[in-house]
Amino acid sequence: MQENVSSAGLKKHSMTNPIQLGDKCPNFNLPNQSGEEIHLSDYLGKQKLVLFFYPKDDTPGCTKEACEFRDRYAEFLELGCAVFGISSDTEVSHIGFIEKHGLPYPLLSDRSKTVRKLFGVPGNLFGLIPGRVTYIIDEQGMVIGVFNSQLDPIGHIDAALKLFVKTK
Repeated sequence: MQENVSSAGLKKHSMTNPIQLGDKCPNFNLPNQSGEEIHLSDYLGKQKLVLFFYPKDDTPGCTKEACEFRDRYAEFLELGCAVFGISSDTEVSHIGFIEKHGLPYPLLSDRSKTVRKLFGVPGNLFGLIPGRVTYIIDEQGMVIGVFNSQLDPIGHIDAALKLFVKTK
């Protein structure tokens, strides 16, 4: 599947000009774990979203984060929120990660890191390890929260839930 990014009408985002609070979330298409193309436009402006960028399937911090999203997924559903995990792993890797840990939400494959770059997700350790950043998006498609922490994978879930409960 081909990655497709549409940023028509949006300011140009990049590593030096990342997505910030108050920005409109850019539209993009990425394949999920089954190779099905997910169009963010199907969700933007229609429901709350959590997009969490993580470094790699089945690594300790990423597993902890993914499983915490799994364990608290019902809370996100109650708030009318869709959750998507995004990494540069392959669809096959995502299938294994989902099956091994019983993840109930889609994982999107950003193999070329196009969407990661579009959002301006920073790398850590001299850019060797992809960053861990969560974007919290409201029903109007606006970014209402950004949580950036490589070392606090659980904090991403807490931050998103607190923000959605606060704006409920």
